[in-house]
Amino acid sequence: MAITDVYDFYRRMEDENIILSFKGEFTSDLLTSVLHIIESKMLALNIAPKKKKRVFNVMVECFQNLYHHIEAIDQNHTLEKEQKAALIMIKHIEDKFIIRTGNFIKKDGMAELKRKLAMVNALTTDELRELYQQKLRKDDRTEKGTAGLGLIDIARKSKNKLEYEFLDVTKDLSFFCLNVIIE
Repeated sequence: MAITDVYDFYRRMEDENIILSFKGEFTSDLLTSVLHIIESKMLALNIAPKKKKRVFNVMVECFQNLYHHIEAIDQNHTLEKEQKAALIMIKHIEDKFIIRTGNFIKKDGMAELKRKLAMVNALTTDELRELYQQKLRKDDRTEKGTAGLGLIDIARKSKNKLEYEFLDVTKDLSFFCLNVIIE
């Protein structure tokens, strides 16, 4: 990468209204830092408190999903416990916030994730609320210690369908891209 590419990268971020972008190891300390940065940006943008709360709720759920469900990989894109790499991008366009995340997942877990995403996207607002309440009452935990509420809550709070894509990386790995729009 030429040193002048830095300016090109800066211009692209400006043109696409990206207010925060991060690629690297995802930790709880990073989550705290990102939330502080976004809070400062929202104050500068005079975002209404109700909207700010929705954006924060969605961000926290997205980040928790990354934290709990990310696969560790090495530099050759093989599954090893070297780094839990993730991509986070937050855009502010007109009155919308767009949260984009990307992380590596094992292909053998793709079908179940696709099923959950399709199910969440097929539900109405009332059905999402009912499913959320149902899961809270049931209090089932996954092997990773989560209750399976993340995608449901993201869809509820964003009030939009979840956009997603899986990109092939290796025979065992895919890169999962999630795009959430909060209006």
